[in-house]
Amino acid sequence: MKTDIEIAQEAVMKPIKEVAASYGIGEDDLELYGKYKAKLSDELWEKVKGRPDGKLVLVTAINPTPAGEGKTTITVGLGEALGKMGKNAIIALREPSLGPCFGIKGGAAGGGYAQVLPMEDLNLHFTGDFHAITSANNLLAALLDNHIQQGNALGIDPRQILWKRCLDMNDRVLRNVVVGLGAKADGMVREDHFVITVASEIMAILCLANDMEDLKDRLGKIIVAYNFAGEPVTAADLHAVGSMAALLKDALKPNMIQTLEHTGALVHGGPFANIAHGCNSVRATKTALKLCDIVVTEAGFGADLGAEKFMDIKCRKAGIHPDAVVLVATVRALKYNGGVPKDQLSEENLDALKRGIVNLEKHIENIQKFGVPVVVTLNSFITDTEAEYAYIKRFCEDRGCEFALAEVWAKGGEGGMALAEKVLNTLENKRGDFKPLYTDEMPLKDKIGTIASEIYGADGVSYAPAASKALKRIEEMGFGNLPVCMAKTQYSLSDDQTKLGRPAGFTINVRDAYVCAGAGFVVVLTGSIMTMPGLPKKPAAEGIDVVNGKITGLF
Repeated sequence: MKTDIEIAQEAVMKPIKEVAASYGIGEDDLELYGKYKAKLSDELWEKVKGRPDGKLVLVTAINPTPAGEGKTTITVGLGEALGKMGKNAIIALREPSLGPCFGIKGGAAGGGYAQVLPMEDLNLHFTGDFHAITSANNLLAALLDNHIQQGNALGIDPRQILWKRCLDMNDRVLRNVVVGLGAKADGMVREDHFVITVASEIMAILCLANDMEDLKDRLGKIIVAYNFAGEPVTAADLHAVGSMAALLKDALKPNMIQTLEHTGALVHGGPFANIAHGCNSVRATKTALKLCDIVVTEAGFGADLGAEKFMDIKCRKAGIHPDAVVLVATVRALKYNGGVPKDQLSEENLDALKRGIVNLEKHIENIQKFGVPVVVTLNSFITDTEAEYAYIKRFCEDRGCEFALAEVWAKGGEGGMALAEKVLNTLENKRGDFKPLYTDEMPLKDKIGTIASEIYGADGVSYAPAASKALKRIEEMGFGNLPVCMAKTQYSLSDDQTKLGRPAGFTINVRDAYVCAGAGFVVVLTGSIMTMPGLPKKPAAEGIDVVNGKITGLF
């Protein structure tokens, strides 16, 4: 059986100019990065922004398990299938982080015959967007420390510095560091921290900004520290906005590549959904909606994270909403949720399936709370059985969902035709009534409590003293009307990754919170979630190489 990277390397790509032309994009509106990838110009948006929007389909999933779900694979395969059916469709994805590529997850370009290309470029440096974000983030950090060193005219309290440096790599030793060691000229000695680039507020801002003016306005609002009087100090106060914008000028433009079957893909931005808002850029999604009749996008991790944030943060900020949601599961993952060990998932086990399907049930209920119709799809494996399929199909249809089996990994668009038909039927015949989960006016603790009870199924929320103090301060500063971005483990509906299925009788534990005033949301840290991941015992990096000029082992 061929690996994903072998399939990708054997594929024959079209020049990106030809792919773009099929969507009415001329060569003058492309900024080429070689033959097979390009950025879309600022001028293109001005040309298309007056057009009506197409339909938006959001792909999400149950909580991820070691058995695998394949959300990106389904997204790509659905886009390919719609293309095969003659529909004017495009997909909109996030860019992968180097952290998971070299850590535990591997690449994020889809899989099998449902991939976006060039796969190696996308998973590695791509068009340099992440490097630009990292540079802008760290420029702000450097300007902050330099300001303190050069006399500290703003009266910044070194004990209340909020801004962290970032790096797009899993590197646990950088979570807590000391900077400024050495001579007096080397800066003030203080504790500092690193986050992974995808968790940087710069990443969130890039993904939520509509244009350069909006980007600069958001950058200026970033709160980097407090002064000795307890007042916030912003990036604008440090005169950092212009230089940061210069670094992000090209990164703000969406990237265009293609699938194995030459469906267009706008791949732009890449925040994690467990520690950030987990959606691709507003600008890419809005552009896609103007170019096509149907846009297929995804949100990270399970629906309790990515989809909730898509609805409550991205849709709220961008003025968009999904017309249908595709909820991805696998038979293997449902059995894993039912208590079957990973090495026994290939055996038929209807009892375990019945125990584990409650995780899928909860995610169906959650999506329906937003007033959006749901299509459930199973990413098929050769070890699945007809009895297992029949049980899941009946379970979903009893809950008002369309159901389809997807075989896109093995068959590409052809294997996604059944799913595409169900999606089209939903778009044509099921009208949604989208609404966010909570209103802007609700107090922050009420918003957190609503998500905890309605989406996670928690009995309540407990707050560490530091968290209560932070939330009170955030509201006093006038940010209480912002949505909340919950930072929580992706592996469970609770904040304890060992609680599989549909946990009950648990409390969400909030340990801290901080405001991302530029991005426009309040981050709430739960459980033991980290904003700088570490590498596993055997990192994926150990299996990656270059052999005869070709990259191997990437996925």
